[in-house]
Amino acid sequence: PGILTFLADTLLVLSFQTPLKKTNALIAQMGITFVNAYVPSALCCPSRASILTGKYPHNHHVVNNTLEGNCSSKLWQKIQEPYTFPALLKAMCGYQTFFAGKYLNEYGAEDAGGVGHVPPGWSFWYALEKNSKYYNYTLSVNGKARRHGENYSVDYLTDVLANMSLDFLEYKSNFEPFFMMIATPAPHSPWTPAPQYTKSFQNVSAPRNSNFNIHGKNKHWLIRQAKTPMTNSSIQFLDDAYRKRWQTLLSVDDLIEKLVKKLEVNGELDNTYIFYTSDNGFHTGQFSLPIDKRQLYEFDIKVPLLVRGPGIKPNQTNKMLVANIDLGPTILDIAGYDLNKTQMDGMSLLPLLRGEKNVTWRSDFLVEYQGEGYNGSDPTCPGLGPGVTHCFPDCVCEDSYNNTYACVRTLSASWDLQYCEFDDREVFVEVYNLTADPHQINNIAKTIDQEILEKMNYRLMMLQSCSGATCRTPGVFDPGYRFDPRLMFSNHGLRARRFSAQFL
Repeated sequence: PGILTFLADTLLVLSFQTPLKKTNALIAQMGITFVNAYVPSALCCPSRASILTGKYPHNHHVVNNTLEGNCSSKLWQKIQEPYTFPALLKAMCGYQTFFAGKYLNEYGAEDAGGVGHVPPGWSFWYALEKNSKYYNYTLSVNGKARRHGENYSVDYLTDVLANMSLDFLEYKSNFEPFFMMIATPAPHSPWTPAPQYTKSFQNVSAPRNSNFNIHGKNKHWLIRQAKTPMTNSSIQFLDDAYRKRWQTLLSVDDLIEKLVKKLEVNGELDNTYIFYTSDNGFHTGQFSLPIDKRQLYEFDIKVPLLVRGPGIKPNQTNKMLVANIDLGPTILDIAGYDLNKTQMDGMSLLPLLRGEKNVTWRSDFLVEYQGEGYNGSDPTCPGLGPGVTHCFPDCVCEDSYNNTYACVRTLSASWDLQYCEFDDREVFVEVYNLTADPHQINNIAKTIDQEILEKMNYRLMMLQSCSGATCRTPGVFDPGYRFDPRLMFSNHGLRARRFSAQFL
């Protein structure tokens, strides 16, 4: 089968249905919507690395968006890139492969080979240098730099990606199956809409859910320090950003419609799997954080996942707990590759796509993030001292060195739960019962049953050291789970001993 994957940039689940009406009709209504799809790290580069490798961040070692954080570094190129799922698709499954758009945030950096570096596995390569832009950017066209300016008709990146993709579908070989990944800049900043869409959604503002513009009490200090209530200027800023993000998505909607119609004209649509997802979510005002991602909450780690294709019945929703580490195994499975030959942590979604009964599936997965901070104080926030970053003029900082956490996100018949530990001096713990508290307002770490805390702590340690098949072992609320409390106090690491001593 043909395989086509659309990857959005920082797209919140709640924000895609209205601006992406055609996408909804052409993919979601013609296939399956996964309503519990997540990313293991709510930041562009670690998340994209997880998609490409099928691995958790602790196994691909991309921890942030910098070269020092292994984002498109020489080490990444040497250790991980040869084993990404596109490399296997091309080398082992005979696929012609096409990439267009944003790859990794530091792709094209001079210290990592520049735009002349074309990762293994791609037959056709049209990759954006560095981070998302809409105008005035450079593309690597099969390793050669091509500069674009600010003329809408020839330079607007979303439309350029659409035209390149249509050309590939027109001229590709019909003797080999194809795989395409189209990674649009939208709706990432700088949120530059196409001229025809600048007046759209004039009355739209960011959602005012129950966690909007409230103090994040009983949360990690970084959340607690947010200024509440937000200033009028901050609220206007985040509402403007939300509106512009929607405007940029209208061009993505056009792109998807063009490609689906092209596949239909070519007679290939019925034999093509089409995926639509995002690398992470985004917050706009929740817990008085103006705009960003990087946090452990649903609004940052939950993403849309829509799939249509052969054998997938229309208008389905699936509630299974799925993650972006599952995309690589799924696509390789579709191509007929033996997943036992990979070191991937994820699971193939193919049985779920086909509607197979009695599928054994996960009930939890790992979320992990390594915080970033500057050695010096941020000039907009000197009172917070060194170690913070991504600060707004109102002295709200979105990240810090000790914004380093790991979580078990559990979804089973009996529990909809998130358990998180911070790697800081206080080993701060956050626990949420999302059945009773879907917007994660109340941290129940000090009131939940201690046995559950102990089990979740031990499960977290297991997942943080897992690799391959061990990442798919039964979760705390699976019938097959076995727990020995004595293991909590053995040589399983400083984290467990510190946690049990200070918190329990």
